[in-house]
Amino acid sequence: MGNVKSIRPEKVKIHTAKTATELYEMIGLEPKDAAEVEFKLQLNKKIKDAVKAKKLTHEKAAKLSGTSRTRMTAILNGNTSGVSSDLLLRILYSLGYKAKVTFSTVKLAA
Repeated sequence: MGNVKSIRPEKVKIHTAKTATELYEMIGLEPKDAAEVEFKLQLNKKIKDAVKAKKLTHEKAAKLSGTSRTRMTAILNGNTSGVSSDLLLRILYSLGYKAKVTFSTVKLAA
């Protein structure tokens, strides 16, 4: 197998992140970037739930939303790379929902 090195299970540490912010901190990325990811994840989950509740096909959900079936399928599969929060909000609205945003303070690193 060339340069592949096996890892002994007793040397592996498993870490679990409960939020996007925790994940970003674990892998050394900026927590401010996690805020956008978390927001998009919540929008995406609501879109999936709405499509399932309305028993829509990807095609019907796309037509209602004014986007392509390919893009809708990607979104419903959790792939929001290159998809703006604006588009996710418009899709959500076209499915009969609106977002309610709340704000809270965060502890910033000094």
